[in-house]
Amino acid sequence: MEITHFDDGKKGHFKATEGDIQAGLMTYVWAGDDKFIIEHTVGNPDFKGIGMKLLDKAVAFAREKNLKIIPLCPFAKKMFDRKEEIRDVLA
Repeated sequence: MEITHFDDGKKGHFKATEGDIQAGLMTYVWAGDDKFIIEHTVGNPDFKGIGMKLLDKAVAFAREKNLKIIPLCPFAKKMFDRKEEIRDVLA
């Protein structure tokens, strides 16, 4: 499983692939210089837990760059509500 990160300065995504198969995608847009909004998460049902793996990458990115996350995506919002250990990056 490989998770790649793409960012063009306005928006970006984290994409998980296994060989030629896309396992999942999490998209975001920037909200200023220090926050980004997770807009959408989609996971291939053949890859259990892929949404959380993508969110873990987003959280690691936010921590590394000292950023905050606004979870508009229902999945991301639900995970921030459930997991106290990632709320340090919650805007």
